[in-house]
Amino acid sequence: MKKLTLICFALLGPYIIDAQTHSHAGTSALVYPDIPGYKTLKTDFHIHSVFSDGNVWPTIRVQEALRENLDAISLTEHLEYQPHKEDIPHPDRNRAYHLAMAEAKEHDLLIVPGSEITRSEPVGHSNAVFISDANKLLHDKPENAFEAANEQKAFVFWNHPAWHRQSPTGNPILSDFQKERIKNGELHGIEVINSVDYAEESLALALEQNLTIMGTSDVHGLIDWDYTEHGKHRPITLVFGKEKSLASIREALFAGRTVAVYNSLMVGRPEYLKPLLKSCMKINSAAYLKDTQVLSVEIENVSSSDLIFENAMSFNFYSNAPIFTIGAGQKKVLQIKTLELLNNATLKLKALGAYTAPKEHPVIEWSVAIEKD
Repeated sequence: MKKLTLICFALLGPYIIDAQTHSHAGTSALVYPDIPGYKTLKTDFHIHSVFSDGNVWPTIRVQEALRENLDAISLTEHLEYQPHKEDIPHPDRNRAYHLAMAEAKEHDLLIVPGSEITRSEPVGHSNAVFISDANKLLHDKPENAFEAANEQKAFVFWNHPAWHRQSPTGNPILSDFQKERIKNGELHGIEVINSVDYAEESLALALEQNLTIMGTSDVHGLIDWDYTEHGKHRPITLVFGKEKSLASIREALFAGRTVAVYNSLMVGRPEYLKPLLKSCMKINSAAYLKDTQVLSVEIENVSSSDLIFENAMSFNFYSNAPIFTIGAGQKKVLQIKTLELLNNATLKLKALGAYTAPKEHPVIEWSVAIEKD
């Protein structure tokens, strides 16, 4: 028996040690490059635990975020909807936040205090993040809940506005309630991506009403079950902050410096989406094939998103389709028929997986220095 115990420890020892040291290394770590002037911060500000209608303890949310290399999360528990209250009674609506903070204190993950104001249409659901006390957002009238969030200087965004259970057409409806909140400066953002759903009508509202573009997982089960097992990563909001800090993230959200990302889908204003896409693609080399006017350019995708491009140059490709995908972390060689030998060239591609407005794709340009023999 003693010999068997030693064998078992030898086999399981590395896993036991790994669990004790809280190693969160994994293959699903997300990477997105910085853009000029800003740090690119990976965030998810709409997640749930058992302290509302989620299925996991708050510490699991922290561990998932660490494994995925996120920079900040917020456990936005429903204020009014508490289906587990008989099993987990908690009069303090800040409890999930405190448990997450305790789990994250030795790690480089920012925990943003937040809650979800949960009402039926026409009010709908909204998240208030960067709050100071969730308990003070509990009010009978939704107007008072938004007012209380505003008093705490919260950033508030409209959740899943196209959700078919509240909007049967699958399109968002900008009600008088939301119009009044926007007018009063009490509603600042809108989810254009929630879970697996992208609503271009929500993007249109974001641009029309000057609301910050958000993407969130709205996860209730495990990230592995809902996303990873399907070969996906969770939807996130890339926030372009001056530094990695709570104050910087809050400032960037109010300024609208975001891009919503869900795998190969990227949605954002052109002033942030275009430099992000440009930074995602690295030009490794450029040289003419011997005795030809065919320019061979090696590009590398340094992001976690598969990128889909279409040739937008006046020059055609040689041995390449005009539309192509370059996988996350992958390299690809493009052969371009420049018709004459050039000293410098401009690689010009339309990003088909990216949107700056409904049905509008940005065109990205890279300056290419051509190597000489």
